[in-house]
Amino acid sequence: MKKTILSFLLAIAAVTTVNAQRYCFIDSKSILEKVTDYQDAQIKLDRLSESWQKDIDDMMAEVEKMYKGYQAEKPMLSDEMRQRRQDEIIAKEKEAKDMQKQRFGYEGDLFKKRQELVKPIQDRVFNAVQKMAGQKGYDLVLDKAGGVTLFYADPKLDKSDDVLKILGINK
Repeated sequence: MKKTILSFLLAIAAVTTVNAQRYCFIDSKSILEKVTDYQDAQIKLDRLSESWQKDIDDMMAEVEKMYKGYQAEKPMLSDEMRQRRQDEIIAKEKEAKDMQKQRFGYEGDLFKKRQELVKPIQDRVFNAVQKMAGQKGYDLVLDKAGGVTLFYADPKLDKSDDVLKILGINK
């Protein structure tokens, strides 16, 4: 009886070991920092960002200069001239803020340029990880850069359809 139970437990352990998913982790940040194209893209993005920020800072300095000039001359201006100068200052400030939004806002010029320069490099790294996972038999690849995230998973491990089935939802 003891031999039967021991044999049964060993069989279960063997099956579990055979069916266990293999996984590994990578550090995508470290990998990207070693890719020369990525470093070049980052330098281009930094220079572009600095240039755009300087333009915006110059515009805001102009707004500040206009406002100080207005404050100094305000007592000598007619109501109509005051209103016109205020409108000019507000328009210039709005122009600077619009420029900032256009350059640095969500899906702004910097975002688009980053997509253009960095995304192809990230895709190359993803493809290399996918190839490595296939060659080495990994089912999951975790990325430890910026916290642990799932970087690659073998599609056969996706059990979303099973969960939908349990919920009674058809594709």
